Amino acid sequence: MKLKATIIAICMAFSLMGFSVSAADYSVLDGTSYGYGMGRDVDGAGRPYGADNFNADYAGLGAYAIFEPGSGVTLTFDEGYENGYTSIILDALKDKGVKAIFFVTGDYVKSNKPLIQRMLDEGHIIGNHGMKHKSIPGLSEEGLAEDIMSLHELVKAEFGYDMIYFRPPCGEFSERSLKQVQDLGYTTLMWSFAYVDWEENNQPDKAAALKRITSAAHEGEIMLLHAVSSVNADLMPEIIDNFREQGLEFVLPVIKFS
Repeated sequence: MKLKATIIAICMAFSLMGFSVSAADYSVLDGTSYGYGMGRDVDGAGRPYGADNFNADYAGLGAYAIFEPGSGVTLTFDEGYENGYTSIILDALKDKGVKAIFFVTGDYVKSNKPLIQRMLDEGHIIGNHGMKHKSIPGLSEEGLAEDIMSLHELVKAEFGYDMIYFRPPCGEFSERSLKQVQDLGYTTLMWSFAYVDWEENNQPDKAAALKRITSAAHEGEIMLLHAVSSVNADLMPEIIDNFREQGLEFVLPVIKFS
């Protein structure tokens, strides 16, 4: 009962803040769990069909895997734990004048407060990756709200910052869970580029990684990188320079809630 009362209080607070909190019957929505992947097939502009198809199916639920052509590239990092490379990445972003979104978990926030504060001080966005990095389709309505909003309230309390972007752990979602996330006041961001970069003891070859990242560049891209990767940290200046040479600029998204 205490948890339910807490969730109701949070939802009321979000309503007063202007966010849309629905009293929808979530049981009528499809609860089938899917693992997102954009696939390798792309159109003539290099935009993955899978990402565009995701938008077509779920943009109405405030969920996006790619942005419109001409909208630049959105750089995002998933931060499940700290491996010593985030400060190097932040140094490169500051030097190049690039802003990014860092999706954090509860453990990361609790253990790395100076890094979180630096991200905010330098104009980056902090995104919600779940308090305990749980797969959201399998959670109850109360469990999903608890996992997302307990982290939201932690970041609010520690830094005075309201997060508005959510990334589902492991890219797992359902129609029902996306609607629940939307009703909590969040926009869901998937990605239109990612590669296997998170295995810290099996890092990719730098030249191959750079080619993989830069050859897939496209307008409206949402790039997912993991900050635990030494290769990503080392390559960051070259990645930024290469994208700019291709006429692409890194930007933060501007999504207005209806």
